[in-house]
Amino acid sequence: MGKKGEVMKRKLCDSLSYVMLALLAAANLFGCAGPGKHLEPPRIALAHIEVQESRIFETVLKIDLRVFNTNEVPLEVKGLDCELEINGRRFAQGVSDVAIHIPAQGTGVIPVTVYSSLVDMARGLLKAQTQEKLQYKIKGRLRVEGGFMVPSIIPFTSDGEIPLKAP
Repeated sequence: MGKKGEVMKRKLCDSLSYVMLALLAAANLFGCAGPGKHLEPPRIALAHIEVQESRIFETVLKIDLRVFNTNEVPLEVKGLDCELEINGRRFAQGVSDVAIHIPAQGTGVIPVTVYSSLVDMARGLLKAQTQEKLQYKIKGRLRVEGGFMVPSIIPFTSDGEIPLKAP
């Protein structure tokens, strides 16, 4: 093979290397779900709530969120941020950087410290004395391990009821 043939062969190999590298990078962008699979947002429910500390202008609460992973792949959760509404009014907000592995078709609990101002707490609980249950809504973003070394963000919304009186 002549010098020209070797140069052409080397250029072809270099081009194929770049194409393979680009394909690997593109495949990595799909993350755990892989090409052709759609990552469903997990279902999230309020599992527990308790007051940690009460100050003059702020109350610190710990909430546990149950995460239901309905996907065919596990979720590597790196954290979340959320806002809790009670009876249609903003009640508390917080963040969590707890890393947790949630298996495919499995569940996990993420503890979140949330903060409620005196005003938000009063607005959210104003009618509580006359009600048997409170309506809650949680909205936020779940941060999961994504492709290409950048976490993916999955928005979520969940609602339900908190019973105030024992059955």
